[in-house]
Amino acid sequence: EVDFWIIPIIQGFVQIEELVVNYSESSDDDKSSPETPPQEPSCVDDIHPSFLVALISRRSRHRAGMRYKRRGVDKNGNVANYVETEQLIHVHNHTLSYIQTRGSVPVFWSQVGYRYNPRPRLDKSENETVSCFRAHFEEQLKNYKKQVIINLVDQTGREKIIGDAYLKQVLLYNNANLTYVSFDFHEHW
Repeated sequence: EVDFWIIPIIQGFVQIEELVVNYSESSDDDKSSPETPPQEPSCVDDIHPSFLVALISRRSRHRAGMRYKRRGVDKNGNVANYVETEQLIHVHNHTLSYIQTRGSVPVFWSQVGYRYNPRPRLDKSENETVSCFRAHFEEQLKNYKKQVIINLVDQTGREKIIGDAYLKQVLLYNNANLTYVSFDFHEHW
């Protein structure tokens, strides 16, 4: 009987846009020329000239917090600042979905201090982390079946300790439904 008083809300973002893809056989130079007469825009598909794109991000209520203040995993396998983002595209009466999740590295770690980018530290041992890491990815695989993990931490600098601990946990978990990729964007910046 309390449903009347409960308002479902999300902490996140939703945007839906209708998009039209126009193209022309002429080059960009021809389009910008003052002598070129204006052309009717032609669409890729004259029957369905537009498609809908929706972007929905949902932030978990578990372990939400400020960056540098809330890090790692908890005893239930929840990671800090976890967000699920879904991109939906509706075209020709078909809807396509792509889901991406992000969150803190699922090991026990923290950053102490108020200065910019404090040095990370591991808070629990490898053995103490195994069950919580497992709980996190069992939930992920239950929801998404397979996952590609992209580790974005600095692989050579101060974050190396976190990246190494993450890789070690992936190897210990040894699940065929997880693909691990380390991408150090600091090298490509």
